[in-house]
Amino acid sequence: MGRGRAKAKQVKVARALKYSGGGDLESLRRELGVDAAPAVRTEPGDPVGEADLDHEGEPSV
Repeated sequence: MGRGRAKAKQVKVARALKYSGGGDLESLRRELGVDAAPAVRTEPGDPVGEADLDHEGEPSV
């Protein structure tokens, strides 16, 4: 019991964040530990990108 109020408050906050249209993206990036620069994307036929996929589970040296 009591979960309904907590869930309703979380839903209210989530909707406010979703529809506010703004937000402090820099503080979110800092909190998540994401670089401000976008990640480099490789083309589907790029041999470097394919080689990286083959060794995902192995530790880097």
